[in-house]
Amino acid sequence: MRAIAIQKPGGPEVLTVVERPLPEPSRGEVRVRVRATAVNRADLLQRMGAYPAPPDAPPDVPGLEIAGEVDAVGPDVRRLAIGDRVFGLVGGGGYAEAVVAHERALARIPERLTFEQAAAVPEAFITAHDAIVGQAGLAGGESLLVHAVGSGVGTAAVQLGRALGAFVIGTARTAEKLERARPLGLDAGVVAEGGRFADAVRKIAEPAVVLELVGGGYLAEDLRCLRTLGRIVLVGLLAGRRHEVDLDLVLTRRARILGTVLRSRPLEEKLAVMRVFEEQVVPLLARGKLEPVIDTVMSLDQAAAAHERMASNEGFGKIVLRV
Repeated sequence: MRAIAIQKPGGPEVLTVVERPLPEPSRGEVRVRVRATAVNRADLLQRMGAYPAPPDAPPDVPGLEIAGEVDAVGPDVRRLAIGDRVFGLVGGGGYAEAVVAHERALARIPERLTFEQAAAVPEAFITAHDAIVGQAGLAGGESLLVHAVGSGVGTAAVQLGRALGAFVIGTARTAEKLERARPLGLDAGVVAEGGRFADAVRKIAEPAVVLELVGGGYLAEDLRCLRTLGRIVLVGLLAGRRHEVDLDLVLTRRARILGTVLRSRPLEEKLAVMRVFEEQVVPLLARGKLEPVIDTVMSLDQAAAAHERMASNEGFGKIVLRV
C-alpha cells in the first residue's frame, strides 16, 4: 500500500510517498481501506521530531484520523463488518491507504456525509466535545469562550456550544475568521490583537468555560475574564508552554484549570471517549445539526503542501487529504 512517511525530522519536504506492507488486523481489530484523512497540528510536530508516535502506531507515518471502509476483520470482531463505512481516531498511520484499529475506536459514518466530510470530523469534534462537555461540564445557558475559532477544533466547539444552548464568544487573529464563524453559532467575536482579549470579552460576558487552544499568554488573559467558578480547558500550546499567571485570580475566582490530551491516553480511555462521541455527537451529525468545516481537500501526494497550508494559519476549518 502507499503511505506518506517522515524520512527524517524537518520541514514539509521530508514527507515522502513510500510502499508499505498491508497491515493485518489482530483480535478485536479491523482493517480500514482509508478513503480520506485530515491534517492536525500533531502531525506537524511529529514531522519535526517533537511529538513521537505512541508505541502501538507506526513511528514515521503521521495521521490521527481516518474515514473509509472496513475491508478485513480480525478474530472476535462483533460490532463491524466488511463494507461498513467508518471513521475515527488512530494513534498514527492515517496517511496511508490502509490502517488497522480496534473496532470500538471507530463509528459508522452517517449516510449524509462523504468520506472527505467524515475525515474532517473525529479529531475536531471528539477533542472539542471531550474538552467542553466531558472535562469542563458546559451546560446550557452558560457562556463559552473559544479561541482560534477558525481551527478545526474551534469550528467544532462553536457548533457544539450552540447545540448545547451556550452563549458562544470566539477569538481569532482576523475579523474575517470571526465573520465566517458566525453562521456556525458564534454569538460574539473578539480580534485578539497582540494576544490581548480579556477586556473586550468581559464587556460581552464573563465566560464560564474557556476552550484554550493557544496557550502561552492566553492563559493569563483567560483568568482575567473568567467568571467565578469558571473552568479553563487547556488543549493547545501554539503560543508557548510557559507564561506567568496571576495565582490570586485562580484563588479568588475559584477557577479550575484542566489539561487534556487524547493521543497518549490508555486505550480503554480512548474507547470510552469514542463511545460518548458515538452516542452524543454522531446523531447530531446525522441530523445535520453539526457540520464538518473543510478548508481545502488535497490528494495524499500533496501532504507536504497540506502541512504548509496548516503552518500558514490562513485556513478556516480542516485540511483533508483524499487517499
